Amino acid sequence: MKMSQPAPLIGADLIRDFVTRLPAKPGVYRMFDDKGDAIYVGKARNLKNRVSNYARGQGHNNRIALMISLTCNMEFVVTASEAEALLLEANLIKKLKPKFNVILRDDKSFPYILIAKDHEFAQLAKHRGARNRKGNYYGPFASATAVNHAINTLQKAFLLRSCNDSVFANRTRPCLLYQIKRCSAPCVQFIEKPAYDELIKEAEGFLSGKSVEVKAELGRAMEQAAEALEFENAARIRDRIHALSFVTQTQGINPQGVDEADIFGLAHEGGQYCVQVFFIRSGQNWGTRAYFPKADKSVGEAEVLAAFLGQFYDDKPIPAQIMISHPVDEQGLLEEAFSTHAGHKVEILVPQRGEKKALVDHAVTNAREANGRKMAETSSQQKLLEGVTRVFDLPARPRRIEIYDNSHIQGAHAVGAMVVAGPEGFIKAQYRKFNMDSDAVKGDDFGMMREMLTRRFTRLIKEHGEEQEDESSLNWPDLVVIDGGQGQLSAARAVLGELGLHDMALVGVAKGPDRDAGREHFYMDGRSSFMLEARDPVLYYIQRLRDEAHRFAIGSHRARRSRAIGVSPLDEVAGIGPTRKKALLHAFGSAKAVSRANVSDLAAVEGVSETLAQAIFDHFHPEN
Repeated sequence: MKMSQPAPLIGADLIRDFVTRLPAKPGVYRMFDDKGDAIYVGKARNLKNRVSNYARGQGHNNRIALMISLTCNMEFVVTASEAEALLLEANLIKKLKPKFNVILRDDKSFPYILIAKDHEFAQLAKHRGARNRKGNYYGPFASATAVNHAINTLQKAFLLRSCNDSVFANRTRPCLLYQIKRCSAPCVQFIEKPAYDELIKEAEGFLSGKSVEVKAELGRAMEQAAEALEFENAARIRDRIHALSFVTQTQGINPQGVDEADIFGLAHEGGQYCVQVFFIRSGQNWGTRAYFPKADKSVGEAEVLAAFLGQFYDDKPIPAQIMISHPVDEQGLLEEAFSTHAGHKVEILVPQRGEKKALVDHAVTNAREANGRKMAETSSQQKLLEGVTRVFDLPARPRRIEIYDNSHIQGAHAVGAMVVAGPEGFIKAQYRKFNMDSDAVKGDDFGMMREMLTRRFTRLIKEHGEEQEDESSLNWPDLVVIDGGQGQLSAARAVLGELGLHDMALVGVAKGPDRDAGREHFYMDGRSSFMLEARDPVLYYIQRLRDEAHRFAIGSHRARRSRAIGVSPLDEVAGIGPTRKKALLHAFGSAKAVSRANVSDLAAVEGVSETLAQAIFDHFHPEN
């Protein structure tokens, strides 16, 4: 008699089984669905007690009840403390993005200002990423726009160089920045090092919050120059003071009693949350950014803000003071975790009066306005997608549109590009580029389109299968738009047909006879080519999609071409690394001169042996 296998445990039964083996210690737990995807990450002071709450199987709201019913497996990590568990939980949520957690979206790194001191004359630069260069870093700034504005002001006020070391070393006359009074031209010795170091000192003082002292010192210098009848010098100092005054007047908020803090204002409307963040550093406002965390409607403001803070500071420096608009649960635990993570004491405040309360209220007002704009944009986007559904006879409003284009110059550095749009606009994190290195497709637009679509959909089938009716359907496009007419459409349809994707909606967009925007012809299977009314919003929308794909393709092509231009023939010679390459270029001046050198001259270069010299010579003279 054949024995049947017992059905695997799921939901509350599975959780009850795990509870029997859990320790009464702090840690992090993860819940997984039947596909092995994480659906929830949580932390606990006592794992056994916390997880046993789920094992009851009743008394939960709809969101938690659904989460429990979908749980097919769990994993646990025991930590030394609850604060450590909180930090690990935030890290895992950012990494796994479980559907039942509050998710921080659009979590881009912040730019900094770097005064690099790995050169005799320090360089003013914008910086992102790891802090590997020697120098002083100032930030974070909320956006590239904010840091660019600050650098522009620093150039006007302190005349610091922003060129890289290679450009600096090869200048024989001052560049345009000197002509427009934004650089003191240390590259051509128009300023001596002690005077330039004084400018660096003043700039660092300003970035460190000593703007009043810096302006006062400049004022005294201007008066002394005027008294000495050095009116041109006095006028230059006056212009520098005006630049500093302008930046302090245009910062929006100018806190008097706050030296360093991050300010968070939360707004909630229509089921959508917005968190506005202000960065105060050295007593100055260094910009603001709006975030729209993803959260279920049943999640309260305190839980959203607490989860947001944990994920926000997972990979960012934490200031000594954090001001928030709403009280959060376990505020003391957050302070303990942040203090451990930052290596210094961190205080979280909910200001009730005074200037700090005004700063938080200002952040809330900005969050409310940003939320309103976002909701208006979303509503407009939904109407456009309804129009797309009507124009292209789609069965339902598209959740994902993929647009394809390619770029090359006579087949060289060919790149294909895919951009993605959805109900909330462009999804830039899912853009993809395709380097076209095959000689069979170079210069062949049809061939490039075939290769690009083959690579894209072959991988999609491999990763998600051909089923498009479940969660993986979010990875499948409801509409594919290609830049081109009937020929491109036929090439694309052939590729999709070979992969068994016969029902996918496909549209070709061809410009008019004079390549005029507004006279586009649209091509679809089973329909004659057609045009849209010149003022149809759907036409403008498709133009935006196509232009974004074109922009991304052109940008990727130019980046690839720039990298190719920087490649040296010496890179192809085995045995030549960066050090020997630098030595050869220093000795001969160029790769072309190296290719003409004889073996004895090559061997005279430091680090180049007789054997390597012969290999270099043979590489450039294969006929010998």
